[in-house]
Amino acid sequence: MSQSTPPSNQFDKKAQAWSARFSEPVSDLVKRYTASVDFDKRLARFDIEGSLAHAEMLQSVGVLSADDLAAIRDGMQTILAEIDAGSFEWLLDLEDVHLNIEKRLVELVGDAGKRLHTGRSRNDQVATDVRLWLRAEIDIILGLLRELRHALATLAKTHATTIMPGFTHLQVAQPVTFGHHLLAYAEMFARDAERLADCRRRVNRLPLGAAALAGTSFPIDRERVARTLGFDGVAQNSLDAVSDRDFAIEFCAAGALVMVHVSRLSEELVLWMSPRVGFIDLADRFCTGSSIMPQKKNPDVPELARGKTGRVNGHLMALLTLMKGQPLAYNKDNQEDKEGLFDTADTVRDTLRIFADMVGGIHVKAEAMREAALQGFATATDLADYLVKKGVPFRDAHEVVAHAVRECVERGCDLADLTAEELRGFHAQIGDDVHSVLTLEGSVAARAHVGGTAPARVREQAERVLAETAGA
Repeated sequence: MSQSTPPSNQFDKKAQAWSARFSEPVSDLVKRYTASVDFDKRLARFDIEGSLAHAEMLQSVGVLSADDLAAIRDGMQTILAEIDAGSFEWLLDLEDVHLNIEKRLVELVGDAGKRLHTGRSRNDQVATDVRLWLRAEIDIILGLLRELRHALATLAKTHATTIMPGFTHLQVAQPVTFGHHLLAYAEMFARDAERLADCRRRVNRLPLGAAALAGTSFPIDRERVARTLGFDGVAQNSLDAVSDRDFAIEFCAAGALVMVHVSRLSEELVLWMSPRVGFIDLADRFCTGSSIMPQKKNPDVPELARGKTGRVNGHLMALLTLMKGQPLAYNKDNQEDKEGLFDTADTVRDTLRIFADMVGGIHVKAEAMREAALQGFATATDLADYLVKKGVPFRDAHEVVAHAVRECVERGCDLADLTAEELRGFHAQIGDDVHSVLTLEGSVAARAHVGGTAPARVREQAERVLAETAGA
């Protein structure tokens, strides 16, 4: 064979799709450095799905024959079966998931497999695969957010009247119900679901057809491919289509917020489980012991989730940094988008699945919560509100109660321990009915507006969340 004759099989194990352009092979070190197949092979099913839609479109516009399409379908079915069985041979020499699948397809069906890449590039191919994969991941995560919100609302409804201290600055502030506290997290995760659903709309746009960067001279039908793959529309600019990673950054930002909310809940679970607080206990299956201290029961799951939040936040920063200096259009830098994106999805998905189960198994120590709510003058604001309702300006009422609290601090008692006569010494408007507002039950019941901690409102809000998450 003369040097000008191309190799008979451009996909042999030592060849690359562009091998005829180069006079020496890529070094083994460069192969390892540039290859992505070890992590992007998880895109295989979506690569096959996109390739089949592309092939069907090529046949419909007369670029592929019906026989070629049938052969490609049969070959892809075999490849998918091999991947599912674990017998598919992934080759580092072929760099990525796309070339590995194409090489195997050519082995199975010959020239029909070589024609599949007509009218596309790996640039628009990988962008399509990632969008298909991410769309599926978002759908899974949305379902898991529903499950977690359902678990929170179920526990909240059970504890609509369980009183605990509400905190600001980690100091006792006012009484709330434990159900009300849990529903705050249900609201956070609801916003997370809204963000992810909105992100999904921008993920669900088809880049295929942009080819390398400028489109293709073949008479392709991008809208047909979009319909086949369930995309809402096509990317409108070929340069942007192959180089855009906004959708990945947006997902990582939404995922980071999910994990921040998980981390805040984790911090509280760790604090509440401490014997010094003793508000809750977690089921044994979410905890571990100590290798040296036999009495220990450590809340490892929430601690680890708190730690994994930093990892997910890091992936967001890495993606932002990855994209900040890239000129149009596609650059090899973009290969670095996947590992952080994949890990973000994996971490968010696994964390939500575990937390939905863990929340459902929380054992609440209601008496400890109530005792803590009696500390720190939690009903001081109620006394101030009482005076305002008697006609005292709020700032004056605030000052009156501050003096009463200082007196209690010096005497080592609570506001409720003072007699009506003693309290009247701080202001003449204080009557014999004052103690009704100084009870924990009276305090929470008085906050009966929308969003308040009154038990009736907590039940109402819990029911709303349960209805929204029905079937979770």
